[in-house]
This record gives sequence, C-alpha cells and structure tokens, in this order.
Amino acid sequence: MRPPITQRGADRLREELRVLKSEKRPEVIAAIAEAREHGDLKENAEYHAAREQQGFIEGRIQELEAKLGSAQIIDVTTLPQSDKVVFGATVTLEDPDSGDSMRYQIVGEDEADIKAGLLSVGSPMARAIIGKHEGDVVEVQAPGGARELEIVTVEYI
Repeated sequence: MRPPITQRGADRLREELRVLKSEKRPEVIAAIAEAREHGDLKENAEYHAAREQQGFIEGRIQELEAKLGSAQIIDVTTLPQSDKVVFGATVTLEDPDSGDSMRYQIVGEDEADIKAGLLSVGSPMARAIIGKHEGDVVEVQAPGGARELEIVTVEYI
C-alpha cells in the first residue's frame, strides 16, 4: 500500500527537494572545491565537514525522491464533504469531562506535527477516530490513559 500524503505535505516536500538540489547542493560543492585548494586533504577539517554535509544532502534528496515517488497524494479539497472522519479531514474534538477542545488534521506520517495540529494517520488517536462521524464519542488511548472524546466537527479544508 502506498503511504498517503496531503497535497500540502507533498508541496512542502517538493519545495525542500528543490532547495536541496538548486541551493544547498551547489553550496556544498563550492565549499568542497574551496577546501581542496587549501592543500592536504587528510588534515583538512573544512574538507571533511563539507563532504559530511554533502553526504547528508544527497541522502536527504534520495529520501525525499523516494517518498514522493511512492506516496499517494490526496487533495483534501476534492474529497466528498461528509461528517465522516477520513484521511485529510480536519476534526474538532472535545473532552466531555473537562470541556477541553482540540483541532487536528489527519495527515501522512512524514508531515505530522502535533504542535501544528497535524496528526499522523498512524497515531492511536487518528486510528480511533477514522471512520467515525460528527457527534460520535470515541475512546482514545492517550499517554495518560484512556480518554473519551466527542467528535464535534469534521471539515475538509
């Protein structure tokens, strides 16, 4: 199965790939060339640091190309509007006991950032709410133990 990613997440990965290829890669190649001009490569710390940086950049480029090549890109705005929680939906949850409210978009593993409200599709919370509808109360296994949360709204934005 191809891992899902939102259109916005894919665009961010493409932009990172563009920066690495068109900006970072030429910079490190220039740094290696400059370090070579300084003489003996065995004891040249600048050369070794630039080569290490080059290895990191090339590895990240390969990783991004592989992820983008194998990902199933989903444009959330084209999904049929409903009250059902699916990949890409933005969900507002409320804890009936405390009244605390939280809002998350369910996204792919590579774009998840809980502080930004981007919840990984593989997380326990996402697995608990996917397939449910507005108004449903679900039990979520959280680090502090099981919690009941009500699905208040489901949006496709």
